[in-house]
Amino acid sequence: MRIFLILCCCAALLSPMRIACGQSAETMQATAKAFRAAAAKVQPMLVTIESYGGVGTKQGKIGGIRKQGEGNTTGVLLGPDGYVITSTFNFVTQPLIITVVTSDGVRRVARPMGRDDSRKICLLRIEDKTELPDVAGIEFAKLADLRVGQWALSMGVGYGDTSPAVSMGIISAQNRIGGRAVQTDANISPANYGGPLIDIQGQIIGICVPLNPQSSAVGAGVEWYDSGIGFAIPIDRSSALIERLKDPETRIHPAFLGVKSTPNTEGDGMFVESVVPESAAENAGLTAQDIILELGGKKVSDLLTLKQILNRFESGVETEIKFLQTASGGDDDQEDEEDKEPKEITSTVKFLPPPKPKDDVDLLEPPKIR
Repeated sequence: MRIFLILCCCAALLSPMRIACGQSAETMQATAKAFRAAAAKVQPMLVTIESYGGVGTKQGKIGGIRKQGEGNTTGVLLGPDGYVITSTFNFVTQPLIITVVTSDGVRRVARPMGRDDSRKICLLRIEDKTELPDVAGIEFAKLADLRVGQWALSMGVGYGDTSPAVSMGIISAQNRIGGRAVQTDANISPANYGGPLIDIQGQIIGICVPLNPQSSAVGAGVEWYDSGIGFAIPIDRSSALIERLKDPETRIHPAFLGVKSTPNTEGDGMFVESVVPESAAENAGLTAQDIILELGGKKVSDLLTLKQILNRFESGVETEIKFLQTASGGDDDQEDEEDKEPKEITSTVKFLPPPKPKDDVDLLEPPKIR
């Protein structure tokens, strides 16, 4: 009798657990089904990008990954006009020939259009636009509707796969890299750079790219591949950025200030150790030993803050810079002692593109001066 009661009690305790486990299994199956449906909805937009030839890089491979510009990569077909958006990382070697294989299996020649090196995205245009896959029904997620913690799927057809690889994650953060990107823990790597990050409804959130808030070098960010730290650039078919990139002459560069700086040990701001000749900083009047106080209306407290502020801008954009001009930064020929006193100056700075790397410098090496 005692054994019977013990068994009844155990059964009573296990029954809710079985129900809970059953509900969990059903929920997991429903979630997996939603993932598959979302991926299938977007698949017609995916294209496989093939590139041939071009200049090599000194380093060759990146951590055992294929060379950029060699092998298959991923892009997203935007519509019947034949424009494909992808990552600039896929074309570092400036390939001589680019072809794309659309979701219907047809191979077509494409040519590069505009590019945005600050976001690491670019456009291609397919030359033969007859009977392209119909992608009109695929929607783009609105940035205002995104929420941290929501499901996100990264997709790509790199490495010669005929069907896309899908990785599950969430939106980890928004407004990253100067407000340009969303962050996700879904796996992002050279296999899906240029591919879409989508939500569970099959709406495109953005384009997967390698980014690093500390550097604008062409290979910066690839060191984080499949690490749980990935980025995507939010896009929309009708965005002003897409329209700009339809012009093959468009080249958007990261903002380059042109100073080497260290924290100011005697107060606020960043102490300028040196200024790059003919840079935006020199044009704005900065000299060595000046102290940068504000940039773009934001206080500059340390090097990280300075880089974060710079990430908000692109070359050609103007903003205000406030700095403390030291006595040594002024004209040494001035006899007036008052003119030799440190004084606060507000000037307009127009950002210029980063300097081009020398021929013998690895294209993947981050720049030494920001």
